[in-house]
Amino acid sequence: MSGEQAVDPAHAVGAVGVVVPARDEEQLLPGCLAALCVSADRATEEAGVTVDLLVVLDRCVDGSGRLIAGHPGVRSLVVDVGNVGLARAAGFHDVLGHSPAMRRDLWLATTDADSRVPPNWLVEQVGMAEMGADLVLGTVDVDDWSPHPACVEQRWRTAYDQGDGHPHVHGANVGLRAEVYQEIGGFPGLASDEDVAMVAMLAHHRVLRTGAIPVLTSARRTGRLSGGFADHVAALAGAVSPPLHLPLNPGATTPAGSPDWS
Repeated sequence: MSGEQAVDPAHAVGAVGVVVPARDEEQLLPGCLAALCVSADRATEEAGVTVDLLVVLDRCVDGSGRLIAGHPGVRSLVVDVGNVGLARAAGFHDVLGHSPAMRRDLWLATTDADSRVPPNWLVEQVGMAEMGADLVLGTVDVDDWSPHPACVEQRWRTAYDQGDGHPHVHGANVGLRAEVYQEIGGFPGLASDEDVAMVAMLAHHRVLRTGAIPVLTSARRTGRLSGGFADHVAALAGAVSPPLHLPLNPGATTPAGSPDWS
């Protein structure tokens, strides 16, 4: 975001809460945390916001919890739900509980433990929020295709729209205004596609779909949930795969950078 446009006080962001659900992610969580800390520091320096980073440890039996101790700026919450939707919801409930009651300048964001956000991830989201966005939906890219046949990457890139106004929904790259999140009562407790369901409930708000802040995610063969990104990538080894997370209300989308909200 250029930062040159005047900010409407009603859209100002003063604090950001980031939630990362994790289940036995000790191999990939270090990269996730390192990237988040860089993005948080940059947001504090450039956007003047405070950032609360929270990892939700859902039924972890590996060393994921111990890794967080090496990051003083990261908090953890232990839950036993075995459900990514409930884990994200528990994390946001905790973040909201650590914020002043009914704080109107709080922005919420979420990513996944097998993903690495770009350094400008939070700065850009704050800028989009201050332009008036209620919900920001970003794209993903894959850092390593080696577990799959060569044709898989080509098929994915051919079918995947990485630009502004894209049709995708990824739990690894979502941000939204706290009061909007509270309006719908939080993430639904779904074992998969909890992000898609949440977006459907917010389709009447100002939704901005951006390709400016792609998150690097894992293309591992075995994911942590059925119907997730790993299953989609695995399906690309076949001849045909449906588009990934098409919008449930295309008319509610707005290309990134546009001040004309639907």
